[in-house]
Amino acid sequence: MIDFLINLDTDIFLFFNGIHCDFADQFMKLSSDRFVWIPMYAALLIALVRSYGWRKTFIIILATAIAVTAADQLCATVIRPEVQRLRPANLQNPLSALVHIVDGYRGGNFGFPSCHAANTFALVGLMAPLIGQRRFAVAIGAWALLNCYSRIHLGVHYPGDLLVGGIIGGSIGLICFLLVRTFAFGGKKTEADHSSATLYIASPVIAYIPSLKLNSISIRHSDFVVLTLAATALCIALKAL
Repeated sequence: MIDFLINLDTDIFLFFNGIHCDFADQFMKLSSDRFVWIPMYAALLIALVRSYGWRKTFIIILATAIAVTAADQLCATVIRPEVQRLRPANLQNPLSALVHIVDGYRGGNFGFPSCHAANTFALVGLMAPLIGQRRFAVAIGAWALLNCYSRIHLGVHYPGDLLVGGIIGGSIGLICFLLVRTFAFGGKKTEADHSSATLYIASPVIAYIPSLKLNSISIRHSDFVVLTLAATALCIALKAL
């Protein structure tokens, strides 16, 4: 069974890694760079401050740092040294001869689980239920998936690396969301309000988590983040041309 899953993982990787062109190479390379998305992070910070105030935002920022750090370190320093699965593009991996790489980038030695996937989905797991707007949840989910796919395109992760990393990160993000709900908002559970000032659970995956009613939130604030994310993606595409 394990051999079957490994072979399947490899076949899926080779299929998607084999789909490339000059534009896609540059677009995925830029998309995979964490620093490219600083405008989105800044927009998210502004939206949080305007929605919740500095005190609650500080707790959210602290929880975000804990979630991302915990996800990253669990993958990088605990699981990877034990599993020691070579990245596809690693020259010690016989598969590397079949892997399409971009600008000589091959990553580190081991890739299971993916820290990129863990970190991005830790942010999704925390922010999607916290912000609670469907457009925001779809946008940040698409952003996380783009980051994950870019790692396959660049040849540095198998799909299985990304799947496990995403599960780890998303789970830690949801746990940190529950901590934020407890320490920043008193752990109150309220009925959903149909006004624009209400948080909604944005995804069936997290539908079991009660929504928070925060009168200061607005669709305008979350849409500001979505538009910034879209504008950043557009700039990446123009740069890749």
